[in-house]
Amino acid sequence: MVEINITGNQAGQRLDKLLKKVLDKAPNSFIYKMLRKKNIKLNDKKAEGREMLEKNDNIKIYLADETFDKFSSMRSREKNIQNDTKLQKECIKIDIVYEDEHILVLDKPAGMLSQASKKGEYSLNGFVADYIGRTEVGFTPSICNRLDRNTSGLVVAGKSLLGLQTMSELIKERRLEKDYIAIVEGKIREPGEVEKWMIKDRENNKVVLYDSEVKGSKYSRTGYEPLKVSDRYTMLKIHLYTGRTHQIRSHMASIGHPVVGDVKYGNGGARRQLLHSYSLKFPEMDGEFAALSEKVFYAEIPQDMKIMG
Repeated sequence: MVEINITGNQAGQRLDKLLKKVLDKAPNSFIYKMLRKKNIKLNDKKAEGREMLEKNDNIKIYLADETFDKFSSMRSREKNIQNDTKLQKECIKIDIVYEDEHILVLDKPAGMLSQASKKGEYSLNGFVADYIGRTEVGFTPSICNRLDRNTSGLVVAGKSLLGLQTMSELIKERRLEKDYIAIVEGKIREPGEVEKWMIKDRENNKVVLYDSEVKGSKYSRTGYEPLKVSDRYTMLKIHLYTGRTHQIRSHMASIGHPVVGDVKYGNGGARRQLLHSYSLKFPEMDGEFAALSEKVFYAEIPQDMKIMG
């Protein structure tokens, strides 16, 4: 028998929808047959599947272990997490900048994927699932914003459904302010801005920039301020007004100051692009997130970016 106690992250959906996630290999006819035969009960009562689940509801699935394993991927997923010793070793390298009931703010190291692109890859999303240490059918804790593999710095993750939804909404509405630190080629002595229209070249995984709007393009705006200047490089504080793919890298290259180490838009020159998500500022917030209101988090500049002294 498998027992599921409904959490707040799983509430608000129909029973049959959740059962289809648990018994993900079973045909619908099998699930409804088990409901009719009372092999699946909701709060120890017969159920039809149309019931809306509430927090603390209890589901019991009376199936033999071999039958449950045949029709569900749930146990195999849990076993993979428990047995992934590489994951456990990698976890200790992730700096947790902030944590509460609903969210994590993490400092992603350069070289780590935000999300795995193929089976077996280790990613920040994998760390989040492993760190929280629980699996809830119908809800998967995950990161809310992504960084390129070779960009380091702050990433927000949702531990709860409310956290995931709220942070994703903040990011979508551009209410979460993001500042970056970048080392760029050449000397920049005055603050400035770059405004461009962008189109993604999917074949080459690059963006193409335009000075004015063209069909299919998206507006982008980046502000920058020099912090240190040397004979060859400038350390910039960069503010994103919009959040487009490769925005900082393409914008800085367009004004003749590519990010050091960027082989896609620049000349390389380092083991990775020297770009770091340095700070996150939350807007005024209330309710469950009042503690985050106007709070600012920082991620220390990595050692390989301290070439400016």
